[in-house]
Amino acid sequence: MATQLRKSYRFASRSALYITLILGLGTLPLLWLSGMQAESWPWHLLWVIVTFGVSFLVIQVRAERFIYRRIKQIYDDVTLLESTSLTKGPITTDMKTLTEEIEKFAQDKKIEIDTLKIREEYRKEFLGNVSHELKTPLFTVQGYIHTLLDGAMEDRRVRKKYLNRAAKGVERLIYIIKDLDLITKLEIGDLHLEWEDFDVIELIRSVFELLEMKASKKGISLVFDTEYTKPIMVHADKEKIQQVLTNLVVNSIKYGHQDGTTEVSVENLIKNKVIIRVTDNGEGIAEQHLTRLFERFFRVDKSGSRKEGGSGLGLAIVKHIMEAHNEKIYVESVVDVGSEFSFTLEKTKTS
Repeated sequence: MATQLRKSYRFASRSALYITLILGLGTLPLLWLSGMQAESWPWHLLWVIVTFGVSFLVIQVRAERFIYRRIKQIYDDVTLLESTSLTKGPITTDMKTLTEEIEKFAQDKKIEIDTLKIREEYRKEFLGNVSHELKTPLFTVQGYIHTLLDGAMEDRRVRKKYLNRAAKGVERLIYIIKDLDLITKLEIGDLHLEWEDFDVIELIRSVFELLEMKASKKGISLVFDTEYTKPIMVHADKEKIQQVLTNLVVNSIKYGHQDGTTEVSVENLIKNKVIIRVTDNGEGIAEQHLTRLFERFFRVDKSGSRKEGGSGLGLAIVKHIMEAHNEKIYVESVVDVGSEFSFTLEKTKTS
């Protein structure tokens, strides 16, 4: 009952009591001097009670209307609550509660503003990265074409060389646009996963075969941590997991040391999960970059040359594919020692 007693009621009752005491005690000397009889005391008591009641009602109604107008105006000004949420009955929000709500509102708005600032910085950086990634091959293609149009087309050897280079620039543009299209679908949840059971060991072997030539150019060995004689069956989208493995192995080759090693292991994590690790002994990644590693276009190497190529979207795509599977991806790295990327997959029920 005490918790339901509104502070406006306490204020009104105390004020009415003060008024009643002042009027009641103030009139006693006058009534005494005027020769008030004993039978008049009940009337005087009734007058005191009526005075208290009338005072309480007037003060309560006035206080509630005053508080209601002020609180409603504050709520409307800060858009804390819709005006329709304020009832037309007695106000139950006291000033302490109002202050707490406004402080909470201010804190929430501060968090919202900080989030918007971070998003704005991210948007600017993203647009800058997209611009950089697209304009480099575009300008390359444009330069070769203009050179050919300016007379180099007559030289058959130069013509073939420049057309080949222009074609590579166009391929890079297509590669970037495809990755952008894929990550957009992943982020809006518009990607349909084709769930199936498959042998992840066999999938890793096929990725090794696809990237064998690329790895051999740097003398990098693609190996398992041990000999897997039995299949390990998992339940996932085989094509998307192949893309995850390809992106991770390609990164290990790009940033691996000459004549290094990329090792893949598959281990039981819990009863129905396996964890797949892709480990290299390359250049590694500084700790301050690890939290941003899966952002779109984020590169540890900020140089304009982008000597290793790629769309800059590989790890972001990996992260979103794993999230679409409701799985996790992890990274551990030490500079000049190497990096390890690992992700979980669900085993088939019969595994």
